[in-house]
Amino acid sequence: MNINELNAKLAEAIKAEHLLPRGMKLVGKVVSTKRKKTATVERPLVKFYSKYNRWAYSRSKLAAHIPADIPIREGDLVEIQETRKISKTKNWVVTRVVKREGEDA
Repeated sequence: MNINELNAKLAEAIKAEHLLPRGMKLVGKVVSTKRKKTATVERPLVKFYSKYNRWAYSRSKLAAHIPADIPIREGDLVEIQETRKISKTKNWVVTRVVKREGEDA
């Protein structure tokens, strides 16, 4: 399944589950898919401190919902977007796969 087919299937699944993505959009790397219908997405954070003339690097992990068991693998670069609260930790949904792990371009 190529990326375009996967993204079309994701869009249909989001509509079917009545998830209305709204708010912020983020791009991050999937680091875990061990939980059912959930992907853990990691995004890098970079901040410049002018007083010290240095950059501070950190990261943030977010739990994102995978609608309709779409085949998303660890290492994929995905776009997630805010939605309504789905569970205690999930209020993000995977809306698009930017790049698959192991594929070029």
